[in-house]
This record gives sequence, C-alpha cells and structure tokens, in this order.
Amino acid sequence: MSWGAYSGVMIATGLKFIAGPITGFGLGLTWYETVIFTWMGAMITISLTLSMGKLIIGFIGRFRKKKAILFSKRVRYAVQIWQKFGIKGIAALTPLIFTPIGGSLLALSFKVSLPRVLFFMAISSLLWALLYTGAIYQLTFIREWFGQ
Repeated sequence: MSWGAYSGVMIATGLKFIAGPITGFGLGLTWYETVIFTWMGAMITISLTLSMGKLIIGFIGRFRKKKAILFSKRVRYAVQIWQKFGIKGIAALTPLIFTPIGGSLLALSFKVSLPRVLFFMAISSLLWALLYTGAIYQLTFIREWFGQ
C-alpha cells in the first residue's frame, strides 16, 4: 500500500479514534496494517498534543468569550473518572470517549507526568486498535456496505 493510505488512517485516528480502523478497512489495508497505523496515529497525536499542550490550552483560553464553567457535566464526569481510576481510566477511555487530543489535554490538566501518560495511552491505544479493527474486519454487514 502507499504512504498516502497509511497517512489517511493516522490522520483519521488522530481526529476520532474509531475513524482510523474504518478508514483502513475502506482503503483495503490488511488488519495488521490498520492496527499498526491506527496505533501510530493515536500516539503521534498524543505526543504532539502533550508537547504543545500548554500552548493549546492558552490558545483556547484566549478565544473563549466567557469564563469556563468550572462545574459543568463534562468537567464533573472527567473528575469522577480521575478520582476513581486516575490516569489508567483516562487512558482507557480516551479512544472510546475523549479522542486522542481530548484525552491528552485532560491528562495534562490533571498534571500527570508525560512518561506515565505516554505509557498508559500506548497500552490503551493498542488494545482499542486491536478491538476496533478486529470488530470492523469481522462484521459482515460492513463488508457488504463497502462492497468487499
């Protein structure tokens, strides 16, 4: 396959995790290529977000019209996950709920050390890549939808 297809999977994963395996399937990649490039896309996005996290948070803050709500439903939910499970919970739910960018910023806001964030995000991303890719490549109605 071409690097364009691989890049497409990595970019799709960076924006919304499940989009990577769907893109890989749609482009006709093998399941292991899809898993590898889904994982790589998530980790590149997480690494970039963590390295530029303070800049991103400051940038968002500058354009916010009103002060952020401290106790919104979203914030309460994130704090509950943090209190119950710590970085492991944030990492486990990042591919499922938060997206790689959102999960990275959330971990950064709880002031978790970068090596811990990367370690748990790497494990979580690999497990979710295997699960999503395996499910997508096995479901027959998806195959029929793509005409394969």
